[in-house]
Amino acid sequence: MELVKVGAAALNQTPLDWIGNKNNILDAIERAKAQNIQVLCLPELCITSYGCEDAFYSPDVFKLSLEILEDIVDQTSDIITCVGLPIWVNNKIYNSSCVIANRQILGFVCKQHLPNYGVFYEDRWFHRWKAGQTSEISIKGIKYPVGDLVFSFDNIRIGLEICEDGWVANRPAVRHFDKGVDIILNPSASPFGFHKFKIREQLVTDASRAFCCAYVYTNLLGNEAGRLIFDGDAMVCSGGDVLASSQRFSYADFTLTSAIVDIGKNKIEQAKIKSNLPTDLKLIQSNFELTYSEIPNTTFAEMEAFEKGGSLKEEEFSRSVSLALFDYLRKSRSFGFTISLSGGADSCACTALCGLMVRLGDESIGFEAFKEKLSYIPEVKNTKTIEELTKKLILTIYQGTENSSDDTLNSAKNLAESIGAQFMKININGLVDSYTHLIEDQIGRKLSWATDDIPMQNIQARVRAPGVWMLANLHNHLLLATSNRSEVAVGYCTMDGDTAGSISPIAGIDKDWLRTWLIWLEKTGCEVKGKHIKIEGLKYVNDLQPTAELRPKDNKQTDEKDLMPYKVLNHIEQLAIRDKKSPLECFKNLEKFYENQYSREDLYNWTNRFFKLWSRNQWKRERYAPGFHLDTHNLDPRSWTRFPILSGGYVFELEKLKEYYEGKSGGGKKRIGF
Repeated sequence: MELVKVGAAALNQTPLDWIGNKNNILDAIERAKAQNIQVLCLPELCITSYGCEDAFYSPDVFKLSLEILEDIVDQTSDIITCVGLPIWVNNKIYNSSCVIANRQILGFVCKQHLPNYGVFYEDRWFHRWKAGQTSEISIKGIKYPVGDLVFSFDNIRIGLEICEDGWVANRPAVRHFDKGVDIILNPSASPFGFHKFKIREQLVTDASRAFCCAYVYTNLLGNEAGRLIFDGDAMVCSGGDVLASSQRFSYADFTLTSAIVDIGKNKIEQAKIKSNLPTDLKLIQSNFELTYSEIPNTTFAEMEAFEKGGSLKEEEFSRSVSLALFDYLRKSRSFGFTISLSGGADSCACTALCGLMVRLGDESIGFEAFKEKLSYIPEVKNTKTIEELTKKLILTIYQGTENSSDDTLNSAKNLAESIGAQFMKININGLVDSYTHLIEDQIGRKLSWATDDIPMQNIQARVRAPGVWMLANLHNHLLLATSNRSEVAVGYCTMDGDTAGSISPIAGIDKDWLRTWLIWLEKTGCEVKGKHIKIEGLKYVNDLQPTAELRPKDNKQTDEKDLMPYKVLNHIEQLAIRDKKSPLECFKNLEKFYENQYSREDLYNWTNRFFKLWSRNQWKRERYAPGFHLDTHNLDPRSWTRFPILSGGYVFELEKLKEYYEGKSGGGKKRIGF
């Protein structure tokens, strides 16, 4: 029987970290060889890492990539592997994977379909390779084939699809099938998105069935470059079955997933399907002989416990952001996190995620391995327990004013204590008064809530920033900004106040869902090895109505009173920003959707308010600290949502909305004809 053991390694790489990336690659290859894996797939651009951006233009990046490739080739005895790197051909840059067999480079396969939407920008750096085209590349005087290649090993043929190549209709696998390819390797850098792993699995299983082959898919792992998270999703499929699937969101440097595939069985299925011989059957021949396995694969992959427990989005959010925070921490060589913990939902969510980071990391790789990854932090080495380690890594401070309540203080204190974080408390009334009096002296009048509402709210938020920045600097910490996606959309924040921070972990998640997640984390928690990691200290914030606490207490300020119900805000954001609908189209949609919940007047006012706030606050979105991409779309102007800082502000569009609203409600205004 033609039974071949194949493997997929998910690697946690860092852009331009030549030594670290090489070591992860070599370690994965060595482990694969120890497990008698014959064909190993490594991720897309794993030598340089995926997120190098304009550094890809540097000829030195290509030169260093080849130096690292040479070191890798020396360690590939008795194994076939593909290694991703950028290459230059005729002064054009291509996203390629080098196929190596038994310490010999066989050729470079170049990516044919480049994603250039959403978070992707590959067309900026790379050229698209034309299907069916081949060329040569000279390295140290030796010429190697490059382009759309298929490799032949005795009686087994191997082809590649690089990430996006496998997501499009006119995919290389169609031509691979005509050439009798037995194994397709897909080296990928596919960013995490909620439930996206299900789509990947469907694509891979369908391909293995439709093209009668073994399909080996692998991905990057962790927070690679700052914004994107990779879940380490890797799998081996054959004939429509998932034979093996990786652990996602691992804290390890790499994971290795393997299975034994029955090449002979797939050949029989190929023989049943009638197709024409390709006009060009040129193959890259290798004399490397694979060692066949004697024992067939008798098991199939199962979903992880957390993936089938009924709270998939909550679990994925917890694990993705916690892993992203950990990688951001260690790759920036920072010593911990500082959070201005107000006791509200947003700052509590950020604090809880830091606590989860430690606990999930311990569960993933063990306490000692977790500490070892943070061994550059002097105080971490001597910690003996999770509680000690948490206290060293997480610092919180409550900065109250006369407008703050005992409820939020109690919420902040209890949460910090429940996860073992350091907790500090100060009163900043004196600082607020000092700034207020200084300005009053200069403008010659007293400030009041009746005439100066926004400035008097903002000064409280801004005064909090210098102190918490000082704490972060003193401890070499990352300061976490606490803005959520709903606030990002409408600019409901104080720039240089609550937006202060070097990273914004919840900027990609809306406030309405975030509140349900906090309740879930308090009462259910993450499922790990038959138990649940909960943070019961969240019960205090879960009893509160979200409020900025910047106005006097008798005002009874709430976020939704200032804005609109969060579920409506999020609905408008999806319609307007994701679906690109006009104000009038949005309002008509809301009319039907909420006709029995909210008045028509409220829906009109909220739609009007959203578009005005969205357009006037693009400058804030340009200045937010980097956040994590979590969904099929986001509001980050560096990736998914680009919008002009200066614009017409939807004045004309909102006038059409007003005419429709007043006309239908009896205002009788004449509509403008077009």
